[in-house]
Amino acid sequence: MYQSDPPQSAKETLPTMYDLPSEFPEEPGLPDQFHIYQPRLLDETFQPSTYSVNEILSATDLNLYYDVEHSLWHKRPDWFAVVGVSRLYEEKDLRLSYVAWQERVSPLIVVELLSPATEKEDLGQSLREANQPPTKWQVYEQILRIPYYVVFNRYNDELRVFILHGERYQELTVEAERSLWIPSLELGLGLWDGFYEGIKRRWLRWFDGEGNWVPTLVEQREQERRIAQQERERAESEKQRADRLAQKLQELGIDPNDFS
Repeated sequence: MYQSDPPQSAKETLPTMYDLPSEFPEEPGLPDQFHIYQPRLLDETFQPSTYSVNEILSATDLNLYYDVEHSLWHKRPDWFAVVGVSRLYEEKDLRLSYVAWQERVSPLIVVELLSPATEKEDLGQSLREANQPPTKWQVYEQILRIPYYVVFNRYNDELRVFILHGERYQELTVEAERSLWIPSLELGLGLWDGFYEGIKRRWLRWFDGEGNWVPTLVEQREQERRIAQQERERAESEKQRADRLAQKLQELGIDPNDFS
């Protein structure tokens, strides 16, 4: 095989996201409603203050290509986030997939939403068959070296958090609602009981350094509406106060305009 001199990098020689398929017919179909709503909530509340909006990528069910020797091998996390990378591919295009050898930045965190069919795969309990792609666990832990791996079981609301220490994941003891703190983001991830998309249940959600849940888009609009209403009420109160003062001055035979 011809080798250029100097040798070219994987970024230059291997397929880009435009060359790789974003969908495979043999893969499972569309996700259920929880697999739509929960990643959306993670997206809305993932607002790290340590990075600009253009340095943050979060994605749901996006093919993650990871192996330079087997360019079609991929995983499709339920949700993942990358920081320190352009929000747009090469700062110009929405991504069709995330290609590790092109991006050169691995995800910081992956979230898998457990289901009976994927439990063993997600928790590293399934064995790799000969000549078959590695499991998700192996890809996240040993190939991409993703620092934070979160698994949430919506059937019993069990949250499991794994942090990369050395060569292996170690499970974090989860004792409180606000379970995982990521210093580099100044954000934490925990379990929140509340309504989202009109559904009350326990959800995964990001919180800030003061322990406050990061507001969703709807909550942000409601906060802005309340602030605007308070400003209107304050302005109306000041106007009424000024009108009463002007009336009192007129009763005393004083022209209020003398004070303007």
